[in-house]
Amino acid sequence: MTVEMKPLLILGGGGHARVLIDALRQSKCDNIIGIIDVDRTKQDSLIDGVPVIGDESILTGYDARHIMLVNALGSIKTTEKRRLLFEKYKQKGYCFARVIHPAAIIAPGVILGEGTQVMAGAVIQPGCHIGDNSIINTRVSVDHGCRIGRSVHLAPGVTVSGEVIIDDNVHVGCGATVIQGIHIGQGSLVGAASLVIRHIPPDTTVIGVPAKVVCS
Repeated sequence: MTVEMKPLLILGGGGHARVLIDALRQSKCDNIIGIIDVDRTKQDSLIDGVPVIGDESILTGYDARHIMLVNALGSIKTTEKRRLLFEKYKQKGYCFARVIHPAAIIAPGVILGEGTQVMAGAVIQPGCHIGDNSIINTRVSVDHGCRIGRSVHLAPGVTVSGEVIIDDNVHVGCGATVIQGIHIGQGSLVGAASLVIRHIPPDTTVIGVPAKVVCS
């Protein structure tokens, strides 16, 4: 379920927006005002029944105290655009809603930061902390005692073992596995289906089984 129940505006009308809309509906959420998207070809259209009501200028007509935003920008290789969008509207006084699919399993005491999104089939075990604006995507498993930073994207099917630390602005690709106790530095990229068995320095790209550095 969503944690907050103020009216919602969704920022972005791509594929991740559709996943979020489904999660909100599965949670019996009926307070979505509409979608904001810079692509003018989408304006006045419907995305899964939700109207695209304009570009970001439409926000001037809403009081930041009375609505919440949902960050619908996903990421493939970098979370930078998602991070910048979140920070832009935080500076303007807006708050971001958490979106939690009812089919996710989250242990008691897990800390979820502002704007976090936990998708269907995800499991987050005890003692974990998920930072602001992060995505725990479909069927991700995060085991005990992990600390996931801000604006991190764990793509579908990622497995993160216990006591892992993932710093801010990291993208972990689909199906990757991170073994216990690993530390992934800020701004790094883990390629899809990789197996991470060593610490990763900041701003480093790794791929493979086991994962090896290809760019730093």
